[in-house]
Amino acid sequence: MKDMQVQLEKLRAEAADCARVAKLATDEAKRELFTKLSEHFSVLASEVQKAIDKVSVETGQKPG
Repeated sequence: MKDMQVQLEKLRAEAADCARVAKLATDEAKRELFTKLSEHFSVLASEVQKAIDKVSVETGQKPG
């Protein structure tokens, strides 16, 4: 479970980094690319969170 939590934090950090780059990008194509990447990492993080929650319920463990 701890490994999943680490991956979740990495995905959230990537999403935040991509969002920052998108906001700073002066080129429209790069802004769109990094916005999409941020959204993609956010979706992945959401899926990992769901998996953590499911394992927590099934095993009775608290996340983290």
